[in-house]
Amino acid sequence: MQKQMTLDRFLRWTTIMFIVGFVIFMINFLSKVLIPFFVAWALAYLNYPIVKFIQYKLRVKNRPVAILLTLLLIILFISLFMLSIIPPMVEEVTKLSEYVNTFIKAHTHSDNVTIYIQEWLRDNRSEIERFFHENDMTAAAKAVMPQLWSVVTHTYRAFIVMGIALLTLLYTFFILLDYEYLTENWTKIFPKHLRPFWNNVGKDVEHAMNSYIRGQSLVALSMGILFIIGFLIIDFPMAIGLGILIGLMDLVPYLHTFALIPTAFLALMKAADTGDNFFLIFGSAIAVFCIVQVIIDMVITPKIMGKAMGLNPAILLLSLSIWGALLGFIGLIIALPMTTLLMAYYKRYITREDEGEKGNSEPPSDNDGKTGE
Repeated sequence: MQKQMTLDRFLRWTTIMFIVGFVIFMINFLSKVLIPFFVAWALAYLNYPIVKFIQYKLRVKNRPVAILLTLLLIILFISLFMLSIIPPMVEEVTKLSEYVNTFIKAHTHSDNVTIYIQEWLRDNRSEIERFFHENDMTAAAKAVMPQLWSVVTHTYRAFIVMGIALLTLLYTFFILLDYEYLTENWTKIFPKHLRPFWNNVGKDVEHAMNSYIRGQSLVALSMGILFIIGFLIIDFPMAIGLGILIGLMDLVPYLHTFALIPTAFLALMKAADTGDNFFLIFGSAIAVFCIVQVIIDMVITPKIMGKAMGLNPAILLLSLSIWGALLGFIGLIIALPMTTLLMAYYKRYITREDEGEKGNSEPPSDNDGKTGE
C-alpha cells in the first residue's frame, strides 16, 4: 500500500534532493581539485588485486613495499608500451624532415637549406632593417611577446601536469595503504540507523563498477583489434601500435576520437613517403574510424555493455552526454555505473518494482527509529 505523502515526508525528500544537487554542484566546482583524487581512487581500485597478489601470494608481507612494487610494475608496463610507440614516431618525424629538405631543394634550386636562408636574408635585408629601426617598436613587441608568453605558459603547464601526476601517485599510495579500512569503515560517517542502507549502496556501487570495468575492457579490446585489422587492410603506418593506442584510449568512452590527431600525422607521413594523395590516405583512415565506430555502437557495445550494465544503447549515449556535461572528464568515467545505480534505486524506492529486494537494502521508513523520539 502506497504511503500517504505528508509534510514531513515532503520536507525529507526535498532536503535529500537539495543535498544531492549541492553535492553535484560542489563536485563540478571543485572538479580540478578532485580529479587527482578520483583518478587515484580508480587506480587503487584497479591495482588492489595486484597488491594483494604480491603481498599474500608472493609473501611480500610489508604493504608499502608491495604497493611500490605494484606501481613499479605499472610504470614498467607503460614505459614498454611507450617504447613500442615512440621509436617508430621518431623515425616518421625524421622522414618528414628529409621530405621537407627535399621539397625545399626542389623548389629553391639549392642543395643547402642554410645557404638558401642566407640568400633570403641578404635579399630582404632592407625590409628587415626597416622593421627593427621603426619608431613604433610597440608593434614589434606586441608581435613577439605573445610567443614568449606562450613558451612561459607551456612550461608552467608542464610543471603543473608533473605536480598533478605526482600528487595522484601519492593519493594512490596512501589509499592502497589502508584500502581495507577505508572500504569497510567509510559508512561510519553516517548515523548508525542509516549505515545498513549506505553499506548496501557501497556494495551496489562495487557491483556496478565491476560490471562496468569488465564490460568496457572487453569493448576497448574489441575496438583495438578491429582498428588493427582495418589499418592493416588499408596498409596504414604503425597499424598495430595505433590500434593498441586507440583501444587503451577507449577505456574512457569516446576518448579514442583524439587519436585522429596522430592518424592525420601518420597519413601525412605516408603521403610524403609514397607520393600518394594525402586526402585519399586520410579519408581511408577516417572510413576505418567510421566503420569500426558503427560496429562498436551497433553490435559490440549493446551486446557487452547492455548485458553487463542492463542499459539500452540510447540510454548509454544519453548518460555519457549528461554526466559529461555535468562533471566533465569525471562524468565520462562514472556515467555508466552511476546511471545504472540511479535506475536501480529508482525502481526499488520510487516505482517499487523490486518489492522482493526490501530487507536491509531499503532505507528506514518514517516510522522507524521511534525509540529515539
